[in-house]
Amino acid sequence: MSHISSGVEYGLHCLLYLTHSDAAAPEASVRDLAELQGVPADFLAKLFTKLAKAGLVVSTEGIKGGFRLARPASRITVHDVVVAIDGDKALFDCREIRARCAVFGEEAPAWATRGVCSIHAVMQAAEKTMRAELKRHTLADLAQRTEDKAPAAFGTQVVQWLSDRAVNRRGENAEPANGRSRKRA
Repeated sequence: MSHISSGVEYGLHCLLYLTHSDAAAPEASVRDLAELQGVPADFLAKLFTKLAKAGLVVSTEGIKGGFRLARPASRITVHDVVVAIDGDKALFDCREIRARCAVFGEEAPAWATRGVCSIHAVMQAAEKTMRAELKRHTLADLAQRTEDKAPAAFGTQVVQWLSDRAVNRRGENAEPANGRSRKRA
């Protein structure tokens, strides 16, 4: 079982596409983002509700509407996205098993339960390190990593694909810039 859900992965990928469209393309609809990545639109809609509630994206309603980042990608951390989608849950939930040793009988001696459980202490340290690492990385960092390994035209292709979809949503019968027709969703 993973601590961080697949919803976080879907959300981060979608937000990365929104970094491409910051100013160059119209806002992206959930349906378009879902089709772009091959993920379920209904599930993605629920994620975007959470992202909007957390102030990471803003939406515009209507046929021309969609989502865009609520602030610059350099000011949205991976941790922000994890908390928005999965909540601010602890990595480990100590059950205080140390007090249940059969040797103790009815009541554990004070020494056995004094202070933080040593196992819980390790888990707390791991969680602190994990959260610090997630806070260290922004959407801008992730976008740069993607840009560094992708062909130079990839960002432009994403923006064009989203733009073509927006044109189709508005009912404008413009031919996509790449000359290929797009199926309507």
